Amino acid sequence: MAIRRIEEVATRRLAVKFSGNDDQPARPSHDGSTDDAVFTSLSDRDSVRLLDTTLRDGEQMPGVSLTPDRKLDIARELDATGVHVIEAGSACTSEGEREGIRRVADEGLDATVTSFARGVKADIDRALECGVDGVNLVVPASDRHVETKVGSTREEVLETVEELVAYAKDHGLWLELLGEDGSRADLEYLERMAETGFDAGADRFCYCDTVGAAGPERTADIVSRLAALGPTGVHTHDDLGFGMTNVHAGLRAGADFVHATVNGVGERAGNVALEEVAIALDRCYGIETVDLEHLYRLARTVSEATGVSPPPNKAVCGANAFAHESGIHTDGTLKDGAMYEPYPPETVGRERRLVLGKHAGRAGVSAALSEHGVEVTDDQLATVVERVKDLGDRGKRVTDADLLAIADDVRERERERQVELLDLTASSGSGLPTASVRLRVAGEERVASGHGSGPVDAAVAAVREALADEDVEFELDSYHVDAITGGTDAVVTVVVELSRGDRTVTVEAAEADITRASVVAMVDALDRLCGDALRQASGPTPADD
Repeated sequence: MAIRRIEEVATRRLAVKFSGNDDQPARPSHDGSTDDAVFTSLSDRDSVRLLDTTLRDGEQMPGVSLTPDRKLDIARELDATGVHVIEAGSACTSEGEREGIRRVADEGLDATVTSFARGVKADIDRALECGVDGVNLVVPASDRHVETKVGSTREEVLETVEELVAYAKDHGLWLELLGEDGSRADLEYLERMAETGFDAGADRFCYCDTVGAAGPERTADIVSRLAALGPTGVHTHDDLGFGMTNVHAGLRAGADFVHATVNGVGERAGNVALEEVAIALDRCYGIETVDLEHLYRLARTVSEATGVSPPPNKAVCGANAFAHESGIHTDGTLKDGAMYEPYPPETVGRERRLVLGKHAGRAGVSAALSEHGVEVTDDQLATVVERVKDLGDRGKRVTDADLLAIADDVRERERERQVELLDLTASSGSGLPTASVRLRVAGEERVASGHGSGPVDAAVAAVREALADEDVEFELDSYHVDAITGGTDAVVTVVVELSRGDRTVTVEAAEADITRASVVAMVDALDRLCGDALRQASGPTPADD
């Protein structure tokens, strides 16, 4: 990805400085209101570039720690998605952090790889040792940070900016200057900081709403002034719920660069979500940023690596983003996908999902049965719908296994299990977690063992091993603990979603032990998902003759 040359930066700045007043960008009034002239139409914007800081700012989320292997996995997915700049970490943190940054920098990615650096020369040296393409140099902008945090003065900070920007550029680094807590800084001083940075050779300046304290009017005010000086980006947090709104305000005020994290992970309330920025710019303004079809895969990679699952109602990557239960909505969606969706799920690499519960209607239940190849008469369908609603009225989540069991009962058919759990043992202790399972597969007993990062992971590996000879390949698309009762006799409920080819099955299991609940749910799902194939592979049964 080509980086804007210093000469281009200087040309733009000088053009603004020496142009007539009629060409000056309009500035917001001091009462906080924003003149409409500040804003430009995003539809006329040539491009917007994205910097992903999941590996740095996202990792600062409490409880999240990424190994070098995990960082590299995420970086590869970010690059495959087409993210322009990847902030791989903060080289000053630790040797382990530097190892992760080095591995990302050495991967030969198309993206520009950077390291976060504080306003000290040693941080730039450490970044250089990691072989990155550039640095994101942060210096304090608000008086609270200048005086209280680092015990300095405004003039000393500007001297540091001039010295370190020149030092980084002399060493061939792309450099973005970030004014920390810029949303609460004195605007005149922030302009001086940006101007000092550009004079020293900075490639761009970034407006940082470090604690998510600003509203869109304040953001537009500041960004319009900074963008008049040179290429400007925005870095927003969601503490007031304004993360996405402030990105929008910043872009309309002249910014052309956005910092974001996948799934919005980050400190406190998190950063603006990269996938939301990308889809909103594409759908509302026709601005292409990244490969949208790769967004869900990227979101899942980050979720698995960080252990942070997006809330179900999260845009783009939440479990319910393309899920429909209401009978009216389901019927309308089946007739026309755009009826209750702003864009097709395939746009971001997802599929539509029909959820069954007390709001379900005939159309939704019929479609769900058809997905599993189950045919019913009109009278049988009415009965199935009634029983599905009854389960929903009792507060139960209706899974695919529940639906198929109801359908079998209504059609008076007995199901012959092809995959059944006979025994399970698991241990973790102080050594490597291991597990062994005994399954009945198509009438034959299979025993297998496995190991993993925990007892559940080990048990899943054992199940896969037990089915290895049957050519049964499947993907564990979703796994989560749905509910845990209190007390010493607590019961845990586990919900799994498995897929094989274009078929998907969800199953719920409740047990006193989380490992057993996980394996019971998985085995039941495999039986539903692969039962027919196993039955055919094992030959005809007496009932078939």
